[in-house]
Amino acid sequence: EGFGPAGAGLIVEVLTDNRNRAAANIRALFGKHGGNLGESGSVAFMFDRLGRISYSSSTLSEDAVMESAIDAGAVDVEREDDDHVVFTAFEDLARVAEAMEAKLGPARTTAVVWRAKTSVALTEDGEAGLERLIDALEDEDDVQNVWTNVG
Repeated sequence: EGFGPAGAGLIVEVLTDNRNRAAANIRALFGKHGGNLGESGSVAFMFDRLGRISYSSSTLSEDAVMESAIDAGAVDVEREDDDHVVFTAFEDLARVAEAMEAKLGPARTTAVVWRAKTSVALTEDGEAGLERLIDALEDEDDVQNVWTNVG
């Protein structure tokens, strides 16, 4: 967890065999790109840990996905680009995905995500700095995912 340029909140998911090396590398990247690594819990409270299931909007109607999601106990349904995206409580992801698959077929993707409770707006300079930080973090071998609260 940390803060990027202009105060943007970031959660960085890391998978490593050397915790000290990974923490030092992540801390250095934050520092180099105008951010700082935070203490545990300093950013996570601004996000919800949710399940995310997506279906292609070209093959399924919004009504079919919405009905299936409601019946399965999903939290929310949104349209993102060319997908219908269903959000579930973290602990309900497997159950909801299974119920929806029985009605709609296999999902395009199923994942556990960090979703910002509220988003913040940045200036152009802040956005450019944040983009450089995220690119650097994603280039790090141990980094699996990066989430931010910038909308």
